[in-house]
Amino acid sequence: MIAAPAARRSFGGAAIPTALSDLHQSMGGKMVPFAGYSLPVLYESDTGGVMKEHLHTRSPGCASLFDVSHMGQIRWHGADRVKFMEKLVVGDIAALNEGEARLSLVTNHEGNILDDTVITNAGDHVYMVVNGACKHSDMAHFEKELAAFGGDVQMEYLGDDVQLLALQGHEAAATLGALAPSLDLAKMPFMFGKPGVDVGGIECRVTRCGYTGEDGFEIACATKDAVALAEKLLASPAVNPAGLGARDSLRLEAGLCLYGNDLDDTTNPIEGVLGWTIGPPNSRRRTEKGFNGADNVITADGKFVKVSRKRIGLAGMKAPAREGTEIFDAAGEKKIGVVTSGTMSPTLKKPIAMGYVETAMAKAGTEITVDVRGKKQPAVVTRMPFVEPNYFRVDG
Repeated sequence: MIAAPAARRSFGGAAIPTALSDLHQSMGGKMVPFAGYSLPVLYESDTGGVMKEHLHTRSPGCASLFDVSHMGQIRWHGADRVKFMEKLVVGDIAALNEGEARLSLVTNHEGNILDDTVITNAGDHVYMVVNGACKHSDMAHFEKELAAFGGDVQMEYLGDDVQLLALQGHEAAATLGALAPSLDLAKMPFMFGKPGVDVGGIECRVTRCGYTGEDGFEIACATKDAVALAEKLLASPAVNPAGLGARDSLRLEAGLCLYGNDLDDTTNPIEGVLGWTIGPPNSRRRTEKGFNGADNVITADGKFVKVSRKRIGLAGMKAPAREGTEIFDAAGEKKIGVVTSGTMSPTLKKPIAMGYVETAMAKAGTEITVDVRGKKQPAVVTRMPFVEPNYFRVDG
């Protein structure tokens, strides 16, 4: 059985429906509260269920459509927008060409991770997508930073006026290309976005990105157009709807973090093995720093700080090690860490997990043990991703 995303990402009380809620239910969507919204965890249909939805996304000639409208979409305006963004996040935003997108990290003044985000140079503004569970706390943080900054920058939160769909899988490009012939997808690299795209007569922002390890697109549109857009994409015989459960197992196979599980505001980017989002040695951000908490992430000579724990992949278990499973040394005597995400990999048909261990035990190939329901079983630290990604690359 494939586990749904961790309960800590769900919230009590009334869940907000997205524009697609009625459509999800008409297709057999099993709705759950997630990040304050009502979203399908899976579809109770002939093609549904976490396992089928996951494997469909990975299969040649197929693609899946996910509702990710809980994510927060923000536009940043003003002459000082890039300077301000580089205070908020660790990445080199000034180096982005128009249309280019980058995964980055929002840090607090201790240098720990408040959220992970995708940021795009949209020409006359910066376009930012943040996690749904974090967006309101993010914006409170941004407002506080804006007040202290004092430059020419304005935040425009798009709220529920826009929705966001993710089309993921081998057939994503062909499906989207048939509806958006103006896009030259053979020349559109992964992590590149374009506004004002006509998708089947609907104006959309299209970004070639996603969180499954597959080629795909996140497509933003006005709320009033969301159902029509989803129906046009689902009209392709290659495309099936998929829910949160499959999205979670897909991202874990791809070695991607889930904020709230694998990252939180006590996690340093170096502990999370996300130093690459800052840049290589001698890069501008490594030498100039400038982002919140940088001195707790990068030393005075531009090196990453030493940390006592690191994020690792785990494999070799006989049974899935779920979130919260304790990790011990090979002898099973000394606790060295904890699992933050774990499942039975549908693609590999074996258990995989992600977690944190003491830095000395984080090298790939290190033998350890995990305590699954009171029974110690051997496992091994392994490199991630667990499944080779299929991100699109432009030839040449």
